[in-house]
Amino acid sequence: MSGEGLARCVMVLGTTSGAGKSWLATALCRWYARQGLKVAPFKAQNMSNNARVVAGGEIGSAQYFQALAARTVPDVRMNPLLLKPESDTRSQVVLLGQVDAELSRMAWRGRSAVVWPQVSAALDALRAENDVVVIEGAGSPAEINLKDSDIVNMRTAVHAQARCLLVTDIDRGGAFAHLYGTWHLLEPAERAQIRGFVLNRFRGDAALLAPGPRMLQDLTGVPTVATLPMWWRHGLPEEDGVFDEGRSASAMNDSATGAPVQPGAPRVIAVIAYPRISNLDEFQPLKNVPGVQLRWVRSASGLGDADWIILPGSKQSSADLQWMREQGLDRAVAAHAARGGAVLGVCGGLQMLGEALVDPHGIDGNGPGLGLLPLVTVFESGKTVRQRDARFEPQADGPWRALSGVTMSGYEIHHGQTQQHPAMAVAGDIAQPALPAGLGWRNAEGNVLGLYLHGMFEDSRVLRALFGASAPTLDSVFDGLADFVDRHFEPGVLPSLLQP
Repeated sequence: MSGEGLARCVMVLGTTSGAGKSWLATALCRWYARQGLKVAPFKAQNMSNNARVVAGGEIGSAQYFQALAARTVPDVRMNPLLLKPESDTRSQVVLLGQVDAELSRMAWRGRSAVVWPQVSAALDALRAENDVVVIEGAGSPAEINLKDSDIVNMRTAVHAQARCLLVTDIDRGGAFAHLYGTWHLLEPAERAQIRGFVLNRFRGDAALLAPGPRMLQDLTGVPTVATLPMWWRHGLPEEDGVFDEGRSASAMNDSATGAPVQPGAPRVIAVIAYPRISNLDEFQPLKNVPGVQLRWVRSASGLGDADWIILPGSKQSSADLQWMREQGLDRAVAAHAARGGAVLGVCGGLQMLGEALVDPHGIDGNGPGLGLLPLVTVFESGKTVRQRDARFEPQADGPWRALSGVTMSGYEIHHGQTQQHPAMAVAGDIAQPALPAGLGWRNAEGNVLGLYLHGMFEDSRVLRALFGASAPTLDSVFDGLADFVDRHFEPGVLPSLLQP
């Protein structure tokens, strides 16, 4: 199809945030790729602290996974604008993979007009190189107070002449009203882009939906093309939020491989879910390790029976440290470590484990650390963004000894530069290297480990070493998503979206 001109575009819009856009776009990337087509994902603007390193910089994790589902190489053009929230009113702006300080200071409404030429050029370039571009919208396309500055929904749809699917979460209630209201608030030319409604997360007898879909089609002219059943454990990381709302995180995982958990492996892994948590998607594989319970924690009481405590990445380590102190989590983590319990800090979590955070450039904030590793972090104006392979140093004892000599692949995204605390080193209190080149440290007892390298639990070598088991591969997850939409979309709908 690419030889005939620009790629056809299929776009997934949602009536709300969390309706299911990201996972459906991922499923469509794999479905179209399995038809022998050259496919690329695209999202004009993503707001997320979940990011991945690709050639040229960083993009939102959702588009990274969509590229893998499409069987293509992730590219900064697939998510040209990434907003990484640092507070309720401020975000770091990443344009085509690189932090742009001027755009970060600019008002949101003014920013859209400035970046649209580069955003649209990225989309056009992808269309010139592929057969199909699967586009993901953001939030709702019918936010009438923001519409004049919205470049991620209908402006993109009209520019690409995309055939749009509008998805809603029927489990929340009000699905038909959400679909009709969203459609009705669009301009006539925009309504023409909507080719199908999708009901997501349906539970029960689909026959009970009648006559709703027919009445909705009579009102709008748009058919309901899929009713997707509730699917708790599809295996794709959630983009928004960390909690499973009691669905599966409270139960032991036993369906991933059937393999026994390695003796000494943890049963309860608690991840501290501070307000500015980042890159939480890297812990998704832990949900699928048999015999392990993954728990997101926001209070000290949630750490009581934890075998491991993980401090994940943070977009603002100093603010999240203060939040931990307000919840009493700092004392609970210190007590756990003093008992010999395993503690892991990743990126921002590593910075928190040290003695101090020093911020001469106003990047993150100053403050004392948890004091579990004799390290100090200084925040630099430049940002480290790269992929790395590294081999764990030998360790004779402690809960992380199974990692001795194991090689892992991961990625770095951080402003902080961490090193031994000079005064403490003089006094003989020295952190032991866990990974080379300043990528990781541990304490003398071996139970507190800090890493700058993200992606530890996404590496099958690490999972085998720690648990004697592995999680389903991403490729099998993508195929499962494609199979799911193949079963539940009306026959012929997905191919028809590519027709002239």
